[in-house]
Amino acid sequence: MTSLLPLRVERDGAVTILTLDRPDVLNAFDERLTEALNASLADCAADAAIRVVVITGSGRAFSTGQDLDELRRRYHPAIAAIREMRKPVIAAVNGVAAGAGLGLAIACDIRVAASSASFRAAWGRVGLVPDAGSAFFLPRMVGWGRAFDMMLTGEPVAAEEALRIGLVSRVWPDAEFAVKWRELAQTLARGATEAFALTKEGLNAAMARGFAEFLDHEAELQDRAGRTRDYAEGVRAFSEKRPARMEGR
Repeated sequence: MTSLLPLRVERDGAVTILTLDRPDVLNAFDERLTEALNASLADCAADAAIRVVVITGSGRAFSTGQDLDELRRRYHPAIAAIREMRKPVIAAVNGVAAGAGLGLAIACDIRVAASSASFRAAWGRVGLVPDAGSAFFLPRMVGWGRAFDMMLTGEPVAAEEALRIGLVSRVWPDAEFAVKWRELAQTLARGATEAFALTKEGLNAAMARGFAEFLDHEAELQDRAGRTRDYAEGVRAFSEKRPARMEGR
């Protein structure tokens, strides 16, 4: 494990874990944290040996966001880096995710939550509008009406409710949370990395393109996936009735 205060960076095989580490202020962003996060995301994107990235928080919060001066200069590059990274990024939401902390979580590919976690889109309560990409991603996850409700009322959404409405895909008890998200990350790290990257590219395209244009792009992605070594291994493993040994190529 290495430390790039106020961010902890840990390598666990092909998984890199980025822990927001300002627990005394509920992992609120400041210039040092956003700089460290952006630098680490760039490193993860460039390192082919890293096949999965996890973002989590220390203490009792994932992140409460804050620091409005950082929006365009710091938050936006982090959100873009997550979406453009050709590998899965998991948000392991260990506590409250609010404001730009919520934006960071919903920019990730997969969100999992501890049973005590909660999500809060409370910008309206302080006279602001959603930031960090939240108005783009949240309605696509939970529907227009529910997203508008969350953003106007600022009421917290508990983990089980977040699971019900599709804001997270899995919820685990607090005592098991760290073990469970690490298991999930390692499972994905053993998967078909290039196919995952192409799947992510396709999902990104689906949000930004018209349907006919998307179908053409989807066909091109499948053609690229069909030429990977992992696809050839998957076919062999299926015919031989054994687990596939994916290399990420």
